[in-house]
Amino acid sequence: MKIYKVNNGAVIFDGNTYHLIHLDWNVLLIQDDLRTYLTDLLSEGQPTQLLDHKILKPIGDNQELWACGVTYLRSKIGRQEESKTSGGSDFYEKVYHADRPEVFFKANPFRIVGHQESIRIRQDSTWDVPEPELTLVVSPSGKIIAYTIGNDLSSRSIEGENPLYLPQAKIYDACAALGPCLSLTNPFDDTNTKIHLEIVRNDLSVFTGEVELSQMKRQAEELVSYVYKECRFPFGCFIMTGTGIVPPNDFTLQQGDIVHIAIDGIGTLINTVKTEKM
Repeated sequence: MKIYKVNNGAVIFDGNTYHLIHLDWNVLLIQDDLRTYLTDLLSEGQPTQLLDHKILKPIGDNQELWACGVTYLRSKIGRQEESKTSGGSDFYEKVYHADRPEVFFKANPFRIVGHQESIRIRQDSTWDVPEPELTLVVSPSGKIIAYTIGNDLSSRSIEGENPLYLPQAKIYDACAALGPCLSLTNPFDDTNTKIHLEIVRNDLSVFTGEVELSQMKRQAEELVSYVYKECRFPFGCFIMTGTGIVPPNDFTLQQGDIVHIAIDGIGTLINTVKTEKM
């Protein structure tokens, strides 16, 4: 089952038919048993076509977006490469093997964009990449209730200059994208589930990559437990789980690039890059 937040309510896909329903999205995100909650609403829905609606970002008005880093070997190597001149590479080696994972606050809803909206790269950055990530939707009690696709935009030049600049490299207007839907199917149930990235520039594919979700070093529940350890989330929380796809060091995003992130079983999140401020 999938659910899309749209301009005039929500659209539930039950595997065969799309149903338009009217609900409070913030109430939806606090349900511990989201499948039962949505199944009960299906009887009130009207058949519809997804193309007839504008898809909105699936986060509500009150949720925070958090993120996790260095959860894949490729990410550890990439972070070490970008920070070797600053002497920060040892930090990434240590956190990859440590009991405590790297978790950090990423964005409030107003700094997040949805499917087919524009993402941004910082004007004071010279090396920028998308980070395609499975994103967990977590209820106030700490239960994973759904999954979506996330793009954790990152300035490698700023973070590489000094690891203490991480907040500046990660947090700014339109620094993250989520969507296009929430999926209730656990992607970890299929060991072959992959995350795919394609970047298109002037109608040409300039980078493609993929990674199996099974390569993630941390368990999803482990990441949730650290985010929730000393923080309450009365409205629920979205948690990005880290990236295993890192473009080569000579690649940087440019104005007009189109970023496609797909996760098997969930869908495809598409965004266009811009540099001007919102």
